[in-house]
Amino acid sequence: MATPAVHAELDDARVVDFPLRGEWMAVHTPANRIPSHGTDMLGQRYAFDLIRFDPRKGSRYHPAGGLRTLLFGVPTRECHGWGEPIHAPLDGVVIAARDGLPERGRIHPVRELLLVLKNGLTFRPTPHHLHRVLGNHVILRCGDVYAGFAHLATGSVAVEAGQEVRVRDVLGRVGHTGNSTAPHLHFQLMDGPDPLTARGVPCAFREYEVWRDGAWRRVERAIPKNTERIRSVTG
Repeated sequence: MATPAVHAELDDARVVDFPLRGEWMAVHTPANRIPSHGTDMLGQRYAFDLIRFDPRKGSRYHPAGGLRTLLFGVPTRECHGWGEPIHAPLDGVVIAARDGLPERGRIHPVRELLLVLKNGLTFRPTPHHLHRVLGNHVILRCGDVYAGFAHLATGSVAVEAGQEVRVRDVLGRVGHTGNSTAPHLHFQLMDGPDPLTARGVPCAFREYEVWRDGAWRRVERAIPKNTERIRSVTG
C-alpha cells in the first residue's frame, strides 16, 4: 500500500491522456511505490509498465497455460498485448525515434528474467547500453516535459525525429524489445530529453475506467494501482 509520502510526491502530477486502448494493468506504478521500478536511473522514478492480461485467467499474458509457457515458451506475437497501438498522450515533437532493434520471437520466462538480470548487472551509462535496455523507443518533447515509450515492436515505430504529433496520434506498437520480460509498454515522463541524465516527472491519466465492485467505473486525473484492471475511455 502506498504511504502518505508517496501520495505527497504525486500531488503535482502532470495530467496526460492514457496512451493505450482497451483493457490493461499497470504492473509497475508509482501509486504503489516510488521509485516504481526500484531505481531513479534513466528518468524512471514515476514510470509505468502497462501489460494486457486475460482477466478470465488471472495474470496470463498469453492464451497458453502457465506450465506450457514455462516449459516450452510461447510465440511473442500471440501475447494479448503485442502489436497494440501506442497513442501520443499529449501534443509534442519527436526528439528520438529508434527502430530496427530485434525482437525475440518466443518468450521463455526464465530466459527473459535472466536477460533482465544480466542487463541490470552490466548496464553502463552509454547510448549503446541505453538502447539495449529501452529497445525500440520514442521520446517526445511536450513543452517542459519529455515523454518516453519503450520496448516497441520491431518495424512498428510510426514517427521520426523532428515530427510534430498531436494527442492520440499513433507512435508505434507494443512489443518485446530491450529489457522486457513480456510484451508491454514502458511509459514515463522526464524533465529532460536524455534518459541517462533526466529525472522522472510524476504523471496521472486524464480519465480511464477501473473495474471495481463488479462494474467499470470512470475516474479522472488518477494513477492506477498495480492490482487494478483499467481500460481507456477513448476510442
